[in-house]
This record gives sequence, C-alpha cells and structure tokens, in this order.
Amino acid sequence: MFDFVGKRFWFLLFSTIIVIPCIISLAVAGLKPGIEFRSGTTMTLAFSTEVNETQLRTALADMGYSNTVIQHTSDNDFIVRMEQINNEQNSLLISALDGSLDTVTDQKEFATVSQTVAAETVRNAIIAVISASVGIMLYITFAFRRMPKPFRWGICAIIALVHNVLVVTGIFSILGWAAGVEIDALFITGMLTVVGYSVHDTIVVFDRIRENMLRSSGKFENVVNASILQTLTRSIITPITLIFVLLALFILGGATIRYFTLVLIIGCITGTYSSIFNASQILVIWENKEWSRLIPFRKRVDSQV
Repeated sequence: MFDFVGKRFWFLLFSTIIVIPCIISLAVAGLKPGIEFRSGTTMTLAFSTEVNETQLRTALADMGYSNTVIQHTSDNDFIVRMEQINNEQNSLLISALDGSLDTVTDQKEFATVSQTVAAETVRNAIIAVISASVGIMLYITFAFRRMPKPFRWGICAIIALVHNVLVVTGIFSILGWAAGVEIDALFITGMLTVVGYSVHDTIVVFDRIRENMLRSSGKFENVVNASILQTLTRSIITPITLIFVLLALFILGGATIRYFTLVLIIGCITGTYSSIFNASQILVIWENKEWSRLIPFRKRVDSQV
C-alpha cells in the first residue's frame, strides 16, 4: 500500500507552492471584472463583409471608443465590451460603423450595466460564496456529529475549499493581466459549482474514514490512509470522465462559455487533489497535533535556541 498520509507534509508543501503565486497575483493585480461587476456595455456584432479585429478597433477608436475589449469568436462574430452607452449612442455607433467599414452591421446582442447594478452584483456574489462556505461547514459538522470533535471535519473541508478557490481565482488573476481575461456572472456560477463539487469529493473520502473508524481500532493515520486507497479509484475516474466532457466544451463550445468551462476544468483538478491530499492530511495533522511541524526551518530554529 502506498503511504499517502506518511507524505502529508510534502503534499501540503506542493499545495503551498501552487497557492503562493496565486495569492501574490490576487494581491498585486486582482481580478479583471467584466461589465456585470462594473458599469459598461457589451454587444455582439456581425458584418455583411469581411472585417478583421484591427479594422474594428480602429473604427471604434476614431469614434472616441478607444478603451474597448474586442473578442473575435469562431462564428465570425465580434464581442465588444466598452464604456456604458445609451440606446441613442448605440444607434449612432452602428450607423458610424456601417459608413467607416463600408458594410452592414448586424447587432445580435446589446446589454448595458449601470454602476448601481454592478455594485449590487459584486455584493451578491460575495454573499453567495460566503453563505455557501458557511452552510457547507455546518452541514459537514452535522453529518459527522457522531465522530469525535466533528467541527474539525467541517473546518478541514473548508480549508481544502479555500485552497481550491484561491487556485481558480489566482489563475484567472494571472490570465487577467497576461491575456485580458475578465470575470463575469458565469465565473461566479462556475466558482459555486466548483465549491459544490470539491466538497462532495471531500465528503466521499471523509465518509469512508468514518466507516473505517467504526470498524477499526488502529491508528487514525492508518485508517485515513486505508480510506484514501479505498476511494482512490472513484476519486480519479470520476473527474477524468468529467474533464473529457469539459475539454470538449472548452474546444467546441464557443467563446461565450469558454472561460466558464475553464473554471470548471481547473476546479475539477484542484478539487480532486485537495480532497485526497489536503483535507484528509490536515485532519491527520490536527488529530496528531502536528501544527508545529508546518513551521518552516523549525528544526534549525530549535537547534539555534
């Protein structure tokens, strides 16, 4: 049997190495919000003649809309995000594009978000994520109420959940300043999906630990390791099949859901990892009171003292 629990500190070190760049990026660059989280306008444009992204960007800049984000989709449509404009300004913009590009512009979608609505959306998104996390912790505590110190199980699941959220948001923070990727309402939907999936995976492992504890009187870390091995096949096969579907959606699903799908792919991978190598390992560390071993260079400091 492979001793997963015996290498728990190596797994946590790997998680720390992954999380630190994400935290640095979030602290320095933050996330690049879409129009749902700031005031602005988004529209989908199609043209009767061939128009490239450079021509469209130049035409919009000549009209005074230089600060725009243009995304060319696979359907030869252009998704344009820009400062907030009203219906009258929108009509003038479409007419100006027709003349400037010598084409007929078909505006398939037009949406605008005010500052008030954007601020409310940000607040509701934060409340949704926090409420989901608190509810999950309380549920796990209740579900494992017959175990010694059931609150620990909920806390360990939330720690693994925070790891997943930091990795996903950190990667999107890096993509924001490196490639201009914005977060939108679908990003929050994907994050809540990741929260539910990762906790479900953690509960599967925790439930097997609980069952084995009731049948065995061995050391806790041995019980945890046996439980991880017993659920390992399920914990790996399920996300692999899910990732195949998500990759197909990412490649073929179009630009509108591409980054939503990317959230799910990253969340699926990190959620599977954290349920095996984070949540269960932290539970063992807590049970053995090994928190001091997490301090870097602890032995060196002790020897100097």
